[in-house]
Amino acid sequence: MARLFGTDGVRGLANEELTPELALSLAASAARVLAAHDRSHRPVAVVGRDPRASGEMLEAAVVAGLTSAGADVLRLGVLPTPAVAYLVGALEADLGVMISASHNPMPDNGIKLFAAGGHKLPDGIEDEIEAGLSAPVTRPTGIGVGRVKDVPDAGDRYIEHLLSATPHPLAGLRVVVDCANGASSFAAPEVYRKAGAEVIAIHADPDGVNINEHCGSNHPEALRAAVVEHGADLGIAHDGDADRCVAVDAAGELVDGDQIMAVLALALAETGELTKNTLVATVMSNLGLHLAMRAHDINLVTTAVGDRYVLEELRASGFALGGEQSGHVVLPAYATTGDGLLTALRVMSRMASTGKSLAELAAVMNRLPQVLVNVPVADKAAVAVSAAVRDAVGAVEAELGEEGRVLLRPSGTEQLVRVMVEATAHDTAQAAADRLAGVVSSAS
Repeated sequence: MARLFGTDGVRGLANEELTPELALSLAASAARVLAAHDRSHRPVAVVGRDPRASGEMLEAAVVAGLTSAGADVLRLGVLPTPAVAYLVGALEADLGVMISASHNPMPDNGIKLFAAGGHKLPDGIEDEIEAGLSAPVTRPTGIGVGRVKDVPDAGDRYIEHLLSATPHPLAGLRVVVDCANGASSFAAPEVYRKAGAEVIAIHADPDGVNINEHCGSNHPEALRAAVVEHGADLGIAHDGDADRCVAVDAAGELVDGDQIMAVLALALAETGELTKNTLVATVMSNLGLHLAMRAHDINLVTTAVGDRYVLEELRASGFALGGEQSGHVVLPAYATTGDGLLTALRVMSRMASTGKSLAELAAVMNRLPQVLVNVPVADKAAVAVSAAVRDAVGAVEAELGEEGRVLLRPSGTEQLVRVMVEATAHDTAQAAADRLAGVVSSAS
């Protein structure tokens, strides 16, 4: 059987793949596993969700599962994923549960789990939880059953935490924020205003159905138009659970996660906060980020694709900044996971403290054309050992030199090989990617 946990929790079509029965069992197993690891006290779990309609059903199931296993529950309501991660630590809970499918469309939903301190669970604990779904259990009764309390000031606690992590007031900045009709619809406009910015909020009216619908970080078209229309200094787009953000400059040009990381890396390097003068990114980050960091004597460490791998490297090596091109940016001194609101506040703080526009700051990095071709194959393993593929990749790399890059990556879920080529000109990258795609297809 396929592993239940993916790179970011358990996700699927709500009420078909991710059923309330599964949610209940998963939550109960998580509570039992964590209680088994620490029997010194009765476990406490915090539970939050994004505003999609199925979240109401799944929250009820998760709370029932946790309390049936003897865990007390602190119910947070609708909050961003990074707020839940933060409050696990702030409220000294043993477990955090976020019910969200992030940037996925409304019919999907997911369950993300956080350990004590707000950190993502290691694979071994996830495996124990998954194994516990089919294990025989004895349920507590009487006073052993968990209790449920709401935390009415959960959002305020998170906002105060974000303000404390903002090094410079944002007075004088006008920002348009696209909340994706998601979990940040209250918190993002509120914290940006409290930090001193003039805020224009769009797609901040969730109804349970409109989350991520033609809006947010995956669809920044409306944000780009709104920034120009309102004469704003920048725009910020979050996804449904606000663990990521992308930005738009005053001219409506997109500033992606790679450019945001470049801006923040230089800011931290200036203040001596960039530990070991190192930034962590994934192999999918643009070559332009590599070249920009090299020009400023900043080391760039790369990981596999997925914010969990960035997080693992940050924790293992004690680095201060990492992230993904998609806008997942992690600042471990202030957050245990990607936090789109924190990222936006730090970018705006940099603008306010330097007096520079976002376009000026982002210009530190020249984003090279990047072409990605998904090649259907019969056998991914055959491609991996193909001498013809290896020779073709070597030939393209030699042609591109230091101003180009090739990456072949098998899909984790499909019989596909992803061919990515970067070069100084789009036509050059496209031609090379198409040529490699042909070789890959023939090799399988």
